[in-house]
Amino acid sequence: MVKHMRGTDNKREILGTRVCLSGEMSSLEDIFSSNQCPAAVFTSQGTDVTPNGDRGVCKIVKQHGVEGERPMIGDRVYVHYTGRLLNGKKFDSSLDRKEPFVFNVGKGQVIKAWDIGVCSMQKGEVCLMLCKPEYAYGSAGSPPKVPPNATLVFEIELLSFRGEELTEDGGIVKRIKVKGEGYNNPNEGATVHVHLEGWCGGRLFESRDVTFVVGESEDVGVPLGVDRAMEKIQKGECCLLYLKPKYGYGKEGKKEYEIGSNAELLYEVTLKDFEKAKDFWEMDLKEKLERAVLVKQKGTQYFKAGRYNHAVIQYHQIVIWLEMECGVGKEQQQAIQALLLVAHLNLALCYLRLREYSQTVENCNKVIELDPENEKALYRRGEARLLRNEFSMALMDFRQVLQVNSFNHAARSQIAVCQRKIREHHERDKKIYANMFQRFAEHDAKVGRLKRKKEESGISDQNKQGLKRPRHSQDGS
Repeated sequence: MVKHMRGTDNKREILGTRVCLSGEMSSLEDIFSSNQCPAAVFTSQGTDVTPNGDRGVCKIVKQHGVEGERPMIGDRVYVHYTGRLLNGKKFDSSLDRKEPFVFNVGKGQVIKAWDIGVCSMQKGEVCLMLCKPEYAYGSAGSPPKVPPNATLVFEIELLSFRGEELTEDGGIVKRIKVKGEGYNNPNEGATVHVHLEGWCGGRLFESRDVTFVVGESEDVGVPLGVDRAMEKIQKGECCLLYLKPKYGYGKEGKKEYEIGSNAELLYEVTLKDFEKAKDFWEMDLKEKLERAVLVKQKGTQYFKAGRYNHAVIQYHQIVIWLEMECGVGKEQQQAIQALLLVAHLNLALCYLRLREYSQTVENCNKVIELDPENEKALYRRGEARLLRNEFSMALMDFRQVLQVNSFNHAARSQIAVCQRKIREHHERDKKIYANMFQRFAEHDAKVGRLKRKKEESGISDQNKQGLKRPRHSQDGS
């Protein structure tokens, strides 16, 4: 990144922040030990970092950070800080607590001055920041430490920052370049109009405007990670999405874009507009059942195409719509139960293909709650447990399958596999314990030998002492 410098009188401004040169204040102690008013120091030496230029937040760089990116809206930042009133009194410090302060920048979790000032910093940077009351705690203050209408001075060190993780596995990380409008976001089934730019290894491989339905991005070749992020994006927002292979083009890659197997992707996404879908709580039961049938068919299409993550989205919608429904009359109740059974069974199979065995077991359990003798659920749960090396539990599942259907040859074969695995496991345990006990015995024998040797040595020393002639002192005593 190129530095842009300007200024005279032995002062320079670099990328909107001013550097402390010799003769200038370089710490809170310098500022409060001088004869000058702190506000005057920032007026003469600080740089205004407020968007509207009203000098509500002024900053002096004490130590430059690493050249590169700065925090974006929504990033999780880690800082150390010390805060003082204009009279020099310290009212708070993360250093006293011996742990960094962590927050999401630009989300209103801290005073306005911090959301503005921290976004101007680089990793490792230390700065001094003057915050006018309207950018701090305002007319209310923060009793008892911060009085009303207080101007505050902070020393802040930006330790690190990272984007917002949209999934538990960290597979989708989002960073906001341009904040969107309002608080309305697309929902599942919404139609979104976006501009996409996709990058792989620093190479732009696609740039296009595209319209798709959230949950069905696969139909227009948009990666799963972009689809999953749409519910977190506001109209007019421009954000960066960092996608792990699972949420990009996976093992298959994308030949038309010359993207190989297990490639990580970066997408810049701008949400130009969207039309929300009708939320499920706005639908009556009849409409939910009709929608669920269509969604099930869509999920089956994705499953047959090997797009298991997209299939999961479809089947999960059915569960959300129907799991709390009771139905009116026997016919509706049966329809609800039938769709929930199919949804959970198919989710279990998708998760089995995705090697997410805990999720497989969980969905099989849901089916077995509804239908204790469901052959497919028992078998798939057995498969998942076998793959998790839970051989005894898997064996029980496959035996239950045979109780339901004695002609299930696959379950009979799996029972043989489980029994063999259990025997192998026991043999390994025997060897491990045998070696362990042998080592214990060898250790005890070694300790015993050393103890006897020490005892023999002690007896020998005593005998030697007994043979020595006693020495007489000069006075004959």
